[in-house]
Amino acid sequence: MTSPSRRAHVVGVGLIGASLARALSALGWLVTGQDHDPQVVAGATAAGIIVGDAGHEDTSLVIVATPAGTVVEAVREALARFASPELIVTDVAGVKETIVAQLDDARFLGGHPMAGSEQRGWRGSRADMFRGCTWVLTPTDATRATTYSRLHGILRELGANVVAVSPSDHDRLVALASHVPHLVAGALMNEATLAAEQDAVLLQLAAGGFRDMTRVAAGDPAIWPDVLIENRDAVVEALDRLVDRLEGLRDAIDTGARLSLAADLRAASSARRQLPGRALSSESLAYLRVGVSDQPGQLASVTRAASEMLVNIYDIEIAHGIEGTSGTLLLALDVAQVEALAGELGRLGFSVAVEA
Repeated sequence: MTSPSRRAHVVGVGLIGASLARALSALGWLVTGQDHDPQVVAGATAAGIIVGDAGHEDTSLVIVATPAGTVVEAVREALARFASPELIVTDVAGVKETIVAQLDDARFLGGHPMAGSEQRGWRGSRADMFRGCTWVLTPTDATRATTYSRLHGILRELGANVVAVSPSDHDRLVALASHVPHLVAGALMNEATLAAEQDAVLLQLAAGGFRDMTRVAAGDPAIWPDVLIENRDAVVEALDRLVDRLEGLRDAIDTGARLSLAADLRAASSARRQLPGRALSSESLAYLRVGVSDQPGQLASVTRAASEMLVNIYDIEIAHGIEGTSGTLLLALDVAQVEALAGELGRLGFSVAVEA
């Protein structure tokens, strides 16, 4: 198979879209882009972030970086517009299940980089935005191995650590890891601002802890309503659990339950210290060969198993074509993790072999 063209097109040249354009350009890609605001396209072009909005017919990668509510329409337009046989279309929306369910096309693979900043628009974009970040891909039973492996490789070139989960698991997990924290940060900031109307000195007392907890509230508010409403079930459930926990803490303080408070704070402190750090590229890799059949869902099963075990796949190749026949996936892993994943995949019924 010939190497895919290094032409990309970004739909939505905001903070994330422009950062992707910068990052891809730094790797030698020729990147065009479009936006609903012509002034954004003009500004990003003048700044050298994109080379105009006339996407080339050989474009092989389209990244939709629009608000969640417009992703499906934008993806469908991209699929109809670009005809390259190597075309991959992905998105960066913070909600996945409702989007993926509406896009039954093997050329589309949903994604979500866990990255951002308080800056807004193309002026705040950075080429290193995704270095060290976790980038979630949501393969389904229909996902082609070639599509996944190529996109995985591109994202690894950007410096991202790629994990794979189902669209529904993604939405459930990010509700607690991302969506609810943003709401809490906003609520705390608004409450402090209201209190400061009576006691102006309050915001001058805001120490590091307050600033850390409310930092994400400074992000672009325009992107959040779509995400929160599209993921309403998971967000409401997570909020309900958090409210119950806060009520328990309130009662413990009100009744002077010192031991209960201390135990809760100790548990939180211990859990916080054990959060996994950002994965670094390993200097010592081993290779895992995984035999796969032509049954739907084989690729998704392998990648999800790795993600659930916190095993980082540094590279993924197709040793033999597996579309329509049996074949082999070649996974590059940290040598310290390869045996564990091999055991789990063996338990799931895969044929596996480890190479140094």
